[in-house]
Amino acid sequence: MLRHYFISNDLTDFVKIEYELQRHGIDAPQIHVLSDNDAAIELHRLHEVAPVLKSDVVHATEVGAVIGAIAALFILALAYMMEWTETTAGWIPFIFLAVVVLGFCTWEGGFIGIQQPNTHFKRFQAELQQGQHVLFIDIEPKQEALLNAVIKQYPKLKSVGQGEATPAWVVRSQQLFRRFVKVMP
Repeated sequence: MLRHYFISNDLTDFVKIEYELQRHGIDAPQIHVLSDNDAAIELHRLHEVAPVLKSDVVHATEVGAVIGAIAALFILALAYMMEWTETTAGWIPFIFLAVVVLGFCTWEGGFIGIQQPNTHFKRFQAELQQGQHVLFIDIEPKQEALLNAVIKQYPKLKSVGQGEATPAWVVRSQQLFRRFVKVMP
């Protein structure tokens, strides 16, 4: 999938675009609006970016986990090379220490990431602070012509590039979950 980014200060256009896209088969989990004005997004009933995803918590947690895994491997290798594992305690304290270091680094990465804007959205910070809103749409290549046809109807909308989209399996899971919830009593 591919993500297309658009900027505008008119949320009414976003409502119309979302309606048109959904009418032509692009589901709600593929369409998001990023804004500093959450109240306006809620008022227009647009599909907003979850607050946790506005921060860099997911990416930073992954980075912290990688650093933690490297540190844990270093601890285990050091213990083995220094022959500390040959004592009566054996491997257990070093494995425990490695797990603690891995957990701490992962936690610390997430803690740092929650304080920073999402790496995918950093480039829009100036526009968001000026009251602009970012519409991003995750589409499959076969939906490209449909998106272009709908977007052409809105001249105030400014295309600001493309990026990595949510994996298709995640979007499909969200669609299936929404359908399941609708049929529940």
